[in-house]
Amino acid sequence: MADQSPADQTPPSSDMQSLSISSQPPSSSSSSSNPQISLEERFRIIRSIGEECIQEDELLNLLTHKPEPICYDGFEPSGRMHIAQGVMKVINVNKLTSAGCRVKIWIADWFAQLNNKMGGDLKKIKVVGQYLIEIWKAVGMDLNGKVEFLWSSDEINSRASEYWPLVMDIARRNKLPRIMRCCQIMGRSEQDELSAAQILYPCMQCADIFFLKADICQLGMDQRKVNVLAREYCDDIKRKNKPIILSHHMLPGLQQGQEKMSKSDPSSSIFMEDEEAEVNVKIKKAYCPPKVVQGNPCLEYIKYIIFPWFNEFKVERSADNGGDKTYKDFEELVSDYENGQLHPGDLKPALSKALNKILQPVRDHFNNDAKAKDLLKRVKSYRVTK
Repeated sequence: MADQSPADQTPPSSDMQSLSISSQPPSSSSSSSNPQISLEERFRIIRSIGEECIQEDELLNLLTHKPEPICYDGFEPSGRMHIAQGVMKVINVNKLTSAGCRVKIWIADWFAQLNNKMGGDLKKIKVVGQYLIEIWKAVGMDLNGKVEFLWSSDEINSRASEYWPLVMDIARRNKLPRIMRCCQIMGRSEQDELSAAQILYPCMQCADIFFLKADICQLGMDQRKVNVLAREYCDDIKRKNKPIILSHHMLPGLQQGQEKMSKSDPSSSIFMEDEEAEVNVKIKKAYCPPKVVQGNPCLEYIKYIIFPWFNEFKVERSADNGGDKTYKDFEELVSDYENGQLHPGDLKPALSKALNKILQPVRDHFNNDAKAKDLLKRVKSYRVTK
């Protein structure tokens, strides 16, 4: 059974062989409706999303030859939505569509089940997925016909004959240690005791990229390893056009030393439907030492959420403390903070006020819409499992 003839080395489907190259959030009209947007500007907008891009020359070539590249983003419905998943995703998706991209958002319900989220209860996972979509719509994701929400269970079931041979081919071409190095994508480490389902997960996520015919993988830095696996798979099958990896920054938790937000620790992050008072308390307690920029989560929130949303940051303070000031770029704010001209006692209330302004439409939606209110009540009742 293990012996392979040369014919057995071919990938499972010719369809997978080539990419198809032939208070509102910031948003501009798409390139298809705005013929004035240049290739260079499209590249600049898309590239600005990624802390890392693999590779820039491939991205430029893609944009040169394809008016509407397909971008893939995905998420596990695993509990309440924190602000990085909520607001940063909206900022990034709106940038992509403004630059002419089509975005496929993969609601990875089966993956959440494989990873034992919500205790592996698929019905609960689907409720969480519906809740997340409600939030993105409420906060201002520009759907404009260019954004598609796809449920992994539905799509895989409807095209199983395409999907599973691809998963199997990826699995047989990789050694177990290589797959285990991807465990970070599930919030796991190689030292964790993994279930067999969690070994299957990276092979499936790698297959998703080709299954969705994605030109660009737009995910967080924590998903980098499986995206690189997809590019390595292209080398294995002698495929020329590789998916471009655009990895966005990961916001840290609000407490000292927290590399990322945690849904199991409510104090580590702002949740999208947190009340105004909750936001104020969390920011007030957040790690924000005077004159220290490195590892300061409040400054990261300002850089990656407030400036992209408002294009400025307003600080209100007494005349004795320097008076009101509106910062137009992050570098000026950092300079004032490092030299002590901007104190945490003034920065934190300004940050809370800006965050609450972004989140208010979400609160209004979940207070006023019966369906949304019911979804939130059910999600809050679920116990988060890891």
